[in-house]
Amino acid sequence: MSDTPSAGAGKSITPKWIRGPQDFVGGLALMAVALFALWASSDLQGMHGFSFGAGTAPRMFAVLLLGLGAVIALMGILQDGPHVARYAWRGPLFVSLAILCFAVAIRPLGLVVSGLASFLISALGTPETRWVETIIVGVCLTIGCALLFPYVLGLPMPLFPRFLVQ
Repeated sequence: MSDTPSAGAGKSITPKWIRGPQDFVGGLALMAVALFALWASSDLQGMHGFSFGAGTAPRMFAVLLLGLGAVIALMGILQDGPHVARYAWRGPLFVSLAILCFAVAIRPLGLVVSGLASFLISALGTPETRWVETIIVGVCLTIGCALLFPYVLGLPMPLFPRFLVQ
């Protein structure tokens, strides 16, 4: 079995003139992100003389990303490269769900419940999760966060659900 994720790729759907499909698609994705950043920063003030505006840095980085994406896409056309690898959606999906769960649950359920729940949800991102160890680490991290944020850092954060603390 090969270590490369694109090994054993089946029939390619990309045109013959694209010699490195993974580089080409990656370059297009970078260019799409750059175009979105340029659009999103279009209503921000730009540079006036030597003073920077709020939109100067986002536009500079977006233009740089657009150029780098174009170079990478061009390299996908000019040089042989790997086929587009399969993407594992499970990890990013469950980590995103855990972040969303924490954001929604922190106020009504408190840090202890929402922190532990979001940690356990993010653990679903891999089939290799060993649940006994995961629960032990989750409880330890939750205790650490419960001590760190409200007491050490002094952040006004509810620790327990509202219905338990009246």
